[in-house]
Amino acid sequence: MNDTFLKACRGEAVDHTPVWLMRQAGRYLPEYHAVRKNYTFLEMCKTPEAAAEVTIQPIDILGVDAAILFSDILVPLEKMGAPLEFQEARGPVFLEPIRSRAAVDKLVIPDPEADLGYVMDTIRILRKELTGRVPLIGFSGAPFTLATYLIEGGSSKNYFQTKKMMYTDPQLYADLLNKITDCTIEYLKAQAAAGAQALQIFDSWAGVLAPRDFAEFAIGYVKRIIAALKESGVTVPIIYFANNGATLLPQSLESGADVLGLDWRININDAVKVVGSRVSLQGNMDPIALLLPEEKMEERIANILNQAKGARGHIFNLGHGIVPEIPPAKAKFFVETVHRLSRKG
Repeated sequence: MNDTFLKACRGEAVDHTPVWLMRQAGRYLPEYHAVRKNYTFLEMCKTPEAAAEVTIQPIDILGVDAAILFSDILVPLEKMGAPLEFQEARGPVFLEPIRSRAAVDKLVIPDPEADLGYVMDTIRILRKELTGRVPLIGFSGAPFTLATYLIEGGSSKNYFQTKKMMYTDPQLYADLLNKITDCTIEYLKAQAAAGAQALQIFDSWAGVLAPRDFAEFAIGYVKRIIAALKESGVTVPIIYFANNGATLLPQSLESGADVLGLDWRININDAVKVVGSRVSLQGNMDPIALLLPEEKMEERIANILNQAKGARGHIFNLGHGIVPEIPPAKAKFFVETVHRLSRKG
């Protein structure tokens, strides 16, 4: 198996810099759309054979060094008792926003195998299909990011309802976050037991918080998840990605993660000055920079590889998910260039 990704997570020597893309199983690939036309988005998440098929597509097409499970960070929340729809114009919508004591108390902690068994079945299929190829990454959302969707009822521009609860009813906020945290611990434990070889925690909206609020209202829950996983015997590498989190690196370092994901808003060598040799780093090219002419993209990749030389370990990635408008040939060139420029000997 190509275990370069796992070695880089652990800070071990590698013969090339591993690379994968957030959202690599997705809308930029015609092969994805060929499968997607038969399902709604949620149906595809809940159909293990289809989810496994689109997870494997970028391994075959791009030659990336890791597969990431096709799913969505919000599916556990539905099983907590929050009705979820994906609407074409709005994206994910929670039909009954969680803003009261009664609503929080009503939420339950789902059993991962009984209630989210389709995710575990997808992982088990993938481990068989990927045997001898590349590692499989499982994932979840971070409690703060998941809470924003529940409280706002979907996406938001200013996260008013979330911050209102944080500031005016911190006990209600804490009780909600603790329930989400308990759910996430069990969910990730189950993914590891099913065969996930690494786990990434996505904090997509962490960057909307001031550093002091991030420290008080967000990172402690991530720290509790990671500590609980390790205490329960989970040994796979854990990645924490706080989007727009350049100002949050000192607190992110306290999460206990083995790898910190970086977006494009910070130079990797500046991140190395903050984190030292305690963790590996993942990132961090702007996803839209995949549209650069090939010589310009190659120059940018070389620059990032050079910046990362001081890191304990480096996994090349985009600073966020690949966008649907990117031609697959550009993504393939990106992966091939990372491999070519970083290969030893």
